[in-house]
Amino acid sequence: MINFTLSAALAALSIYLLVVGQSLLLPLVIAIVFWFLINVLAASFGRLRVGGLHIPRPLCFIASILMFLVAVSVIVQFISGSLNDLGSVAREYETNLRAYWQAFPFADSLPAGGMAQMVTEWLDISALVTATALTFTGLAADGVLIIIYVGFLLFEQGNFNAKLSALVGNEARERSVRRIINRIRKDVQKYISIKMLTSLLTGILSYLVLRTLGVDFPEVWGVLIFLLNFIPTVGSIIATIFPATIALAQSNEGIALSLIVLLSIGSLQVCIGNILEPRLMGTSLNLSPVVILFNLALWGYIWGVAGMFLCVPFLIITTIVLSHFPKTRPIAILLSSNGKIDITEE
Repeated sequence: MINFTLSAALAALSIYLLVVGQSLLLPLVIAIVFWFLINVLAASFGRLRVGGLHIPRPLCFIASILMFLVAVSVIVQFISGSLNDLGSVAREYETNLRAYWQAFPFADSLPAGGMAQMVTEWLDISALVTATALTFTGLAADGVLIIIYVGFLLFEQGNFNAKLSALVGNEARERSVRRIINRIRKDVQKYISIKMLTSLLTGILSYLVLRTLGVDFPEVWGVLIFLLNFIPTVGSIIATIFPATIALAQSNEGIALSLIVLLSIGSLQVCIGNILEPRLMGTSLNLSPVVILFNLALWGYIWGVAGMFLCVPFLIITTIVLSHFPKTRPIAILLSSNGKIDITEE
């Protein structure tokens, strides 16, 4: 009973510190994610052969860093321009959506608060665009700090092995720690790689569908669908609702178009997210869907949208670490999908 109380108190304290220290910890965590992606990209370049020769390791890192910076720069400029374009037509969309809402016979009979207020806020597209712009402005403000963190991590990574050996001290324990680290790296890399592939496929196909149907800003929704698919379950739902809403708002006769978009994008999400992705993932991650949803809500509460993007990698790491120790192994079993865990020996 005492151990349970202490564990609960420690968990509550950890959540409190994560919430309070968000401005300090979140840029560091994002920098670690970027550093990890750069290393994965550099390793991919290292496996390439030019004239039968491997590309030198320093060139692999330089190429991966440059490619990463270019990709981030292009995405930032694209989002900035897209928000400006959406802002210019937001009022027109709001007018059309309000006309649809007022056409419902029960719209005027609803009380001022409750559902009526929720619908009014949902129809305020200008406010949504402004809030999104402020979010990206906040991320851009942390951009310099994140770049500095990434630079230091890349500079220091050559000493990580020596530091680990000195920190652990015991050779057998060091081998155990390295097995855990390697398994975390392998599982997280597999998750990110497959998620990147399926999200990219969903984004491209959604763009083609929306462009064919004549929905405004199809490239914006394609990129948004690609990004939101990294958020488990909720992300794909939001990614389906957004373009369907814009299809409805384009004109006073957009109901049919909106339904077609909803069915088309929804079908893509179901086919790729529920059929293709599980086949690619296999049973390697073995995470309970209920636990993933709870973890999504928890990290969404702690770190907002950024926490939602990071929740699955965090859960993968937590499950692997818990499965390593006999006392915490039952928790890892509860977090798993089928109760079978890959035990990393001590």
